[in-house]
Amino acid sequence: MKILVIPDVHLKPWMFRQAAELMENRVADKAVCLMDIADDFGKQYNMQCYRDTYDEAIRFAKRFPNTLWCYGNHDVSYLWQKKESGYSPLAPKLVCTKLKELKEALPDERQLAYIHRIDHVLFMHGGLSEAFVRKHLSAGAYEHTDRVIRKINEFGPEQIWDPVLSPIWFRPQWWVTREEMYLPDQYLQVVGHTPMKHIEQTFDCLISCDVFSTETDGTQYGSEEFLLLDTETWDWRGVKGNSEYKTD
Repeated sequence: MKILVIPDVHLKPWMFRQAAELMENRVADKAVCLMDIADDFGKQYNMQCYRDTYDEAIRFAKRFPNTLWCYGNHDVSYLWQKKESGYSPLAPKLVCTKLKELKEALPDERQLAYIHRIDHVLFMHGGLSEAFVRKHLSAGAYEHTDRVIRKINEFGPEQIWDPVLSPIWFRPQWWVTREEMYLPDQYLQVVGHTPMKHIEQTFDCLISCDVFSTETDGTQYGSEEFLLLDTETWDWRGVKGNSEYKTD
């Protein structure tokens, strides 16, 4: 299956318009959004930007109802009242309301979760480590991936608000070995969370695609490409959206 991955959004509603056009042009069978829809440098008080971005996300969800959504740390920080960098003191009620609207727009509320699997590819915001799975699940469940995902997707802040190992926080690009990833011989992980200059594949079992994030002054940091991935062959490439949508 060909998947279009929408990485960390951070108050860029035009990303959903670009992705919608790519989906209309049938570049992929399905989209997966790695979220972090909320928050960006210097926008803590721009409630119109928060509103516009979540509205575009909801519009995309209705237009492409089979899309999968992966919670990011900036999304759940509002649900759980956890202060995160860029957290807006004005936005909690708005973000919680819009996340509820997003979930209600989906044919199946399970489409909004921490982790999704398609074939032998795992999609999530940060990454899944062997240590996190062994810490929170029984040894007998370790290699039963669907059971692992189902259990993790039921977790709350006690397990998930872990800034080192949680699948919404983990940064495997920085300091781990291939062997510390969850079942690296069996699964490819597709993640955002860590800003990258370009989409990169590491250890052959990890693709990092947070290439829309910005510098602290708002200037472009990454290549602003969407990941287009074949979940059967693991072949991938970056695809650009229409720059005319960048009007926000």
